[in-house]
Amino acid sequence: MPMSNILNVSDLHKSYRSGENRLTILDNINFSVPARSTFAIVGPSGSGKTTLLGLCAGLDVPDSGTVELCGTSLSSLNEDGRAKLRSQKVGFIFQNFQLLPTLTALENVSVPLELQGDKSARNTAMDLLDKVGLGERLRHYPSQLSGGEQQRVALARAFANRPEVLFADEPTGNLDAETGDRVTELLFNLNQEAGTTLIIVSHDMDLANKCDRQLRLKGGRVLEPNTASL
Repeated sequence: MPMSNILNVSDLHKSYRSGENRLTILDNINFSVPARSTFAIVGPSGSGKTTLLGLCAGLDVPDSGTVELCGTSLSSLNEDGRAKLRSQKVGFIFQNFQLLPTLTALENVSVPLELQGDKSARNTAMDLLDKVGLGERLRHYPSQLSGGEQQRVALARAFANRPEVLFADEPTGNLDAETGDRVTELLFNLNQEAGTTLIIVSHDMDLANKCDRQLRLKGGRVLEPNTASL
């Protein structure tokens, strides 16, 4: 793509009201993410990682500061506009999988594409599920799959709409070490094949160290600014 950075964050602030006070969650956050790179946002629980991811993806709006995603300033869009941008250019992977329990593995991957009018949705879903090793589990429901298998379905779903950027929030947080390693390998392999920008939120430094660059947060502030510009 023509732009050098797929994500630019400038002077970002976010706070929430707590009783009569306001609690600062993020304070003066600045960083950029080059297109097609892998980037980790790391820090202890309560450091503001997930809040930052939500702001970067347009799931929430900051008190002040700007986020430019895929060449578009999110502040220039209303809620519907941000949702449209996400549906066209963004993929998500969550710690809790977030599969629809009444849909099979195949349907969980294909239905979002079908809702966008993609006539090849079923074939795309079958191909991706085969790539994550679930070609024989297409008609199984989430309750019939292990946690690792559910996250592999979520991986297939995330890449199905060919996103320009994929946000992964603690993608191995609910998995044991061996299963997490398998999911991590698949995530990075699919990402490399697709040429997607991968932005991971994690407290797992082994996972973070697999990324090209890192941003470290503590108490809502960037702990080591230089790690975000290497």
